[in-house]
Amino acid sequence: MNAMTLKRQVDEKPMNAFQWLVVAICICLNIIDGFDVLVMAFTASAVAKEWSLSGAQIGLLLSSGLFGMAAGSLILAPQADKFGRKPVILLSLVVVSAGMILSSFSTSAVMLGILRFITGVGIGGILASSNVLTSEYSSAKWRSFTISLQSAGYGIGATGGGLVSMYLIEAYGWQSVFLFGGLLSTAFIFVVWLCLPESLEFLLSQQPKGALGKAQKLTAKLALPRMESLPPKPQHTLQTSSGFGSLFGQGNTMPTLMIWAAFFLVMFAFYCILSWTPKLLTGAGMTAEQGISVGIWMNIGSMFGAIFIGFLGTRFNIKTVHAVFLLLTALLTLSFAQSLSQLTLAMALAFFLGSFANGSVAGLYAVAPTLYESANRARGVGTAITFGRAGSIVSPMIIGFLLDAGWQPVSLFYLNAAVFALAIAAVWKLKQLKPAG
Repeated sequence: MNAMTLKRQVDEKPMNAFQWLVVAICICLNIIDGFDVLVMAFTASAVAKEWSLSGAQIGLLLSSGLFGMAAGSLILAPQADKFGRKPVILLSLVVVSAGMILSSFSTSAVMLGILRFITGVGIGGILASSNVLTSEYSSAKWRSFTISLQSAGYGIGATGGGLVSMYLIEAYGWQSVFLFGGLLSTAFIFVVWLCLPESLEFLLSQQPKGALGKAQKLTAKLALPRMESLPPKPQHTLQTSSGFGSLFGQGNTMPTLMIWAAFFLVMFAFYCILSWTPKLLTGAGMTAEQGISVGIWMNIGSMFGAIFIGFLGTRFNIKTVHAVFLLLTALLTLSFAQSLSQLTLAMALAFFLGSFANGSVAGLYAVAPTLYESANRARGVGTAITFGRAGSIVSPMIIGFLLDAGWQPVSLFYLNAAVFALAIAAVWKLKQLKPAG
């Protein structure tokens, strides 16, 4: 039995309890990531007060984690194609745990910023590797749904983290929030070590030492026929470059360029909307409290979007669904721009805009793993996430520059609608391409 036959059986068979366990662990990893990524946002006011930091200094602390995530997605995540998904996730968890725990002992903003960067590197490695593992253990029918569920875990971690942080900061100080996140990540190292399996596709395509025994145990847990010997290495594995050149050539060039463009554009507009909406609404005439209220409704809506697109992805082509989500997001952004002076309407539109915008982000994570073979899947997904992080980093800076240049809030929402519309072209081009493997 060759690797493609086994992959086809995983795609076609109903998912069993073991596969859902893998998905559940990856969702929990994303919940932890959601907490660890936004911990700086939760503690920003307390940190600024204790160290008398300016807004610019807090901004650098907030950005340092994002820069680290970009570095982790670009450098650490691709190692999962060489050494395996599980080892990279374990290493990333160790980095995150150390970064979070040491952050609780920070004595200066510089020290905290460096540790936030280090923590971000680990988070970047986890995000890409767990996304790939979820994809590889899911059947074709449920793959879009499971990846979207994993994306929803990020929002759960962020929301729950905010609630936990309010209690911890008041009771024990801001340092306790970092310590809590670090201890939680440390505990999960043992969960991953004991319960999370290696990718079967990785074992069959790369065939590391002991691959046959591990593959035999996995096929038993997946209710697949027992393997008596490893199949020949897939031809694409033998021919694939070990570096970033593997993302180009052999039919990979166009998918790589299009998923890079889609990630950059969608994350640019998504982070602009989430980060700037309260401020832009205040500039359009609402009070600060009203702007925050609309922003809250947008975040509430975003929690439902990832699950919704995953559900639709079980019934329709995920790339078609993703393109529709992007179109609706662009139209909702235009409508939202016309509601800036009407609080009730703005809240209603913010809920749906947040839902479809975050669904569009989840759609990226569902589509990306389908574009690459197992031998370079983590590298492909990790690099795409890096471009997304680049979009999220430059977005606030560009919007701030445009505001200083005299742009009105309504014009900035029009700009974001155009960015979402551009992303539709990239996703539609991906729909016309044949999935890998």
